[in-house]
Formats: sequence, structure tokens, C-alpha cells
Amino acid sequence: MNLHYAPASPPCRAVLMAAKALGIEFNLKRISLTAGDTLKPEFLAINPQHTIPTLVDNGFVLWESRAILVYLVQKYGKDDSLYPKDLHQQALVNQRLHFDCSVLMKSFTDYYVPQFRFKQPADPEQYKKVEAAFGFLNTFLENQLYAAGDLLTIADISLLATVSTFEAMDFKISEYPNVDKWYTNAKRVVPGWTENWESLLQVISIMKPQQ
Repeated sequence: MNLHYAPASPPCRAVLMAAKALGIEFNLKRISLTAGDTLKPEFLAINPQHTIPTLVDNGFVLWESRAILVYLVQKYGKDDSLYPKDLHQQALVNQRLHFDCSVLMKSFTDYYVPQFRFKQPADPEQYKKVEAAFGFLNTFLENQLYAAGDLLTIADISLLATVSTFEAMDFKISEYPNVDKWYTNAKRVVPGWTENWESLLQVISIMKPQQ
């Protein structure tokens, strides 16, 4: 399997951690977004939406990280623990994945990206959305160590990639005690955490807004 990825990307790091949990290896194809690699004809022929991560598995092409996570665990998982077959449990995992994509990660993109990419000042209104997103996640995690039930799932893996990116930007996760407790546990139990953090450290100077 080929995985087109960039280490700075939280969705890419989520897929890499899931692969570690599943015991599978990729033929890694590193992409430079600044060099415009995703807009080159050879990449557009694979993924016309020109996004990463993009997975190529024996001719089958898939993008969007959370779709890739589901695909990988359904095809390569030894059991259904990472993505339960039970309808209600699976629905809860799906909800957390959608929350991660459309609320939590979106709040990161809307607040931080204009600062480090376009050198714009921080927008207090967008920061309120970051706080609201973490408030929701803090509520979800009341009295539980995992994002969707009592066991580690791909929801935890996806959220870990996102939350660790906030930490790299010096966001005060400790102000959200349930998130902080979950995060401490996730760093301990999710395979590939060390590689995830090392990748973040490599790009931290790029991601942080200029002071």
C-alpha cells in the first residue's frame, strides 16, 4: 500500500498511528505541500481533489483520513475493537470522527492557519470556537478514558492527532480536565504516539504563528 502523506498533517498522522495499531506498513510517499506536489499531474491523476492523506491499496484509491481509518480497520483489523460492529457503538465512533473533522479540527484551521500561513493577527472570535470545541470534547469525556465507549477506537486515534497539534501550538489543554486526563491516557496507549510527536516537533517552527 502506498500512502501519500505529509508529517505536518494531523489526518496523515492519524492514519500512521492506526497503521501502527494494526501492525501494517505503508510504502510512504512524502508530499511537500509548499512545493505544490498535490497539484502535479501525476498526483491529480490519483486524487483529483488533491488532498492528503491519499491511500493506494492494490489499485484502490481512497482519501479523507477518517474514511481511510475505517477502511483499514475493516480490512486489516484482527477484531472489531478499533471500530465496533455493534450498531450503537459504531455510530458513537462515527459521531466522534465527524466531530473531530467538522468541529475540532476546523476550529484549529480557522484560528491558527491564518496566523502562520497568512501572517494575520489572532482572531478572538475564532478562538472562542476553539474553546467551544474543547468544551464539547470535555463534556463527551466525562467519567471516561476513551472517546467512544470503554475501549480504544479509531476515534481516539483521530482525536489524538488533532489534540496533540493544539498542544504543539501551546494551547492549554490542562484547562479542560477531562480532555487532559484522556490525552494523558491516549499518549500512553495509542501505538505510534512517539512517532506522531516527533513529526510534530519537526514542523513546529512552521506551524507556530510569528510572534
